[in-house]
Amino acid sequence: MKWALLSVWDKTGIVEFARALAGLDYSIMSSGGTGKSLEEAGVGFTEVAGYTGFPEMMDGRVKTLHPKVHGGLLGRRGIDDAVMAQHGISHIDLLAVNLYPFERMSAKKMELAELIEYIDVGGPAMIRAAAKNYKDVAVVVDPSDYSKIIKAIKSGGILDEERFALSKKAFARTAAYDAAISNHLYKLDSPFPETYTVQYTHGRMLRYGENPHQQAAVYGTTGIAATEPVQGKQMSYNNYLDLHAGAGLLREFDEPAAIIVKHNNPCGFAVGRDLQSAYIAAREVDPVSAYGSVVSLNRAVDTRVAEEICSTFVEVVTAPSFSADAIAVMKRKENLRVIVLPGKTEADEIRSIDGGVLVQRTPAYQEHWQVITDRDPTPDEMRALQLAWKVCKHTRSNTIIFADQRRTLGIGAGQMSRVDSARIAIEKACGPLAGSAVASDAFLPFPDTLEVAAEAGATALVQPGGSIRDKEVIEAANRLHMAMVFTGVRYFRH
Repeated sequence: MKWALLSVWDKTGIVEFARALAGLDYSIMSSGGTGKSLEEAGVGFTEVAGYTGFPEMMDGRVKTLHPKVHGGLLGRRGIDDAVMAQHGISHIDLLAVNLYPFERMSAKKMELAELIEYIDVGGPAMIRAAAKNYKDVAVVVDPSDYSKIIKAIKSGGILDEERFALSKKAFARTAAYDAAISNHLYKLDSPFPETYTVQYTHGRMLRYGENPHQQAAVYGTTGIAATEPVQGKQMSYNNYLDLHAGAGLLREFDEPAAIIVKHNNPCGFAVGRDLQSAYIAAREVDPVSAYGSVVSLNRAVDTRVAEEICSTFVEVVTAPSFSADAIAVMKRKENLRVIVLPGKTEADEIRSIDGGVLVQRTPAYQEHWQVITDRDPTPDEMRALQLAWKVCKHTRSNTIIFADQRRTLGIGAGQMSRVDSARIAIEKACGPLAGSAVASDAFLPFPDTLEVAAEAGATALVQPGGSIRDKEVIEAANRLHMAMVFTGVRYFRH
């Protein structure tokens, strides 16, 4: 006789699973809540309390924590048979358990005394016992696996490699569950826990990492991490980084906007009356760098935009949607990866360093724009400053952005010196900088960057402020008849 123990919070598919197991000569054992569902469906079973001779108690806190249950899960065939027989313990051949929904309930902001009742004890204990003894016990923690189990049994039995895969999945589930509890309890009285635990699922191997000699994978079930091309070849490690960078900037704008990203930095950005004009303008900011780039768009892509994208070499294009005709156009470029832009997912930023990680969280904040020069920006200058500032926010430090009201004109990024960033932006400018606006991601420690920008033709500048030499920089701006705004917020991106 083979026994299957079923004890689930999520009852999805459990009746059908139990009925199928019974039809394959499994005897069903079940806890009270699951048993009620089986009883209502007319599926015969033995209640756990009847098998152990020990009733459920303490409002269900104690029901499966019993030697006859854990002995049945941990007993090794051919090794522990005698002691099991001595104590009336039956082998349990299959365990189906899913856990109290702590993750979902903790999001409801209920009182701790109530929430703590959603911490499962017996479930994880059974899962770990069965997963440890995977050679003899198949452990199922995901209702989506029920049909695979039935198919395997009908095909002659669950294979060893299938049992091992189920065991790994089970241990991953209990690890994630304990992590969720630990992180939540720490969060009650501290912004960051002493032990920071994260777990990502849906891991997929990538062809290689940043370079061909490096190995890489991507994990995640939401946002950019979960995206797969609707057309084109597999995403690369660098594609994911560039897509993440572009999507962050794109979400800053409501009007039709296009961003061209290369090596994790924007090389062109524009807004327009429609998506096509925005894309063309963004591409023309730096057409050389746009070759082999990642393009992010915030409107549906039609055939006109698709034709423009296919007129040059683009690695990836993402947008909220694509018309069927646009997809047909882009299929001509068989390697072009086409991604439906996902919604934003809020999460801590995690970066690895030697021996550990850095964790960063950005709470809600407010910029405070303040004109600190004798002259106020004109309406056109203010629009250009706002655009430049948003692009600056998503570009690697040190950053200097020249822009007009519709697009970036020159981008200087990732330099050790802010003056060098300004000079690079000027050198790479796509046109005259007369009347342009400038953004700096951090304060100007000296007037030199402002003076270089003014000499190139800029008439307005936005920066966080806060240098001990702010007065010198303000005096230089007034001398050069430039309008300058302080925002009070710095946007370093290392």
